[in-house]
Amino acid sequence: MECRFCRGPELCDKIKQHKDQTDMQRSEAYIRTSHCGRLPAVRAATTAARGAAIDSASPQVEEVIKKQVQIGIDCVGDGEFWNGRNFLYYGQQLSGVTARELRPGERGSGREDTRERDTFPKLYEDMDRVGTAFCVPGEEPRFFPSQKKMVVTGPIKGRATDAVRREIDVFKEALKVAGGAEEAFICVFAPGWLDHFIYDEHYGNEEEFVFALADAMREEYRAVVDAGFILQIDDPGVVTSWDMIKPEPSVQDYRRYLKIRIDALNHALAGIPEDRVRHHFCWGSWHGAHTHDLPLKEIIDLVFQVHAQTYSFEAGNVRHEHEWTIWKDVKLPAGKIIMPGVVSHATNLVEHPELIAQRIRNFAGAVGRENVLAGTDCGLGTRVHDDLVWAKLSALVEGARLASKALWAG
Repeated sequence: MECRFCRGPELCDKIKQHKDQTDMQRSEAYIRTSHCGRLPAVRAATTAARGAAIDSASPQVEEVIKKQVQIGIDCVGDGEFWNGRNFLYYGQQLSGVTARELRPGERGSGREDTRERDTFPKLYEDMDRVGTAFCVPGEEPRFFPSQKKMVVTGPIKGRATDAVRREIDVFKEALKVAGGAEEAFICVFAPGWLDHFIYDEHYGNEEEFVFALADAMREEYRAVVDAGFILQIDDPGVVTSWDMIKPEPSVQDYRRYLKIRIDALNHALAGIPEDRVRHHFCWGSWHGAHTHDLPLKEIIDLVFQVHAQTYSFEAGNVRHEHEWTIWKDVKLPAGKIIMPGVVSHATNLVEHPELIAQRIRNFAGAVGRENVLAGTDCGLGTRVHDDLVWAKLSALVEGARLASKALWAG
């Protein structure tokens, strides 16, 4: 087995020592690597394909795991193979939720009505016309404006656990066949992101509605952790909600809005060990201007209230790369880990490993090398060209290797 620290033919002493420890998440011997979920090659396996593949390990899932292991990713994912488990899926699996035709002036999701869209109407008109949010060459049209709206018409109840467990079984079997993965994760939506696509027409109370979504997601979270996987909570709403509120709120009002959703998420996570949870937030994967993004410094203290060990966030794109400096002043809570994105989903340019290593060293210098995992800004699959996803992940691993050599020198 190749050593991920020195690239020699066998494990060096640093890695042997690390592998003997029970905590495989922390970068105690070298900078560990992961990503945020979506990868190419498995996206055809949507809901329609599940019946044929769900009772046996999918060759597509095996292949995407093998590629990650061969590249040297430490904590692998299934590439969001089950991306049929999207917002429409939850509408089908949550009782009390139904789809209806849009009424005049309505939007089907929060991302279709933002202050940035108002500022750059031509940009978003062009994107809507061709059905894209990512502007990737060869991309098939996918993101036309919604024709229906998911609404809550009665008490929300979760009933997706059996489906999730079948999907987990497929991932487990694929991991056995693929071999070599040290650690694996599964992504699940946060209640505070679902409420951007499922609208309340029953509770009439914001907090009651969001906590009902949290209760409905609880069993899915537990199923992932009980299966032995890292639970990644996908929670872009932490910062993207800011631009979806009209008129622009005060930061103080927005923090109150966000606190309700963080409390609801923690309600859903109750009883799950923090060291099995990582929390991912980003400013949205679409290739827009992002001039209306909320600065990280305004909400980072609230993010730390999420009951997770690891926090994954955008740090590699040109709108947010400068924000690494806040970590010089922000005190990372004891026992916590950060997973900054050091390669971006926002450009087809493949980052140079030396730049990636520099980014990693910046964060390590601010919070300690053992508290840093190297990650991606968001899911790469469908956000950059398929061929370049693997090149970016290879650059990520090489950059982490270079950073490790410098950080563990001597």
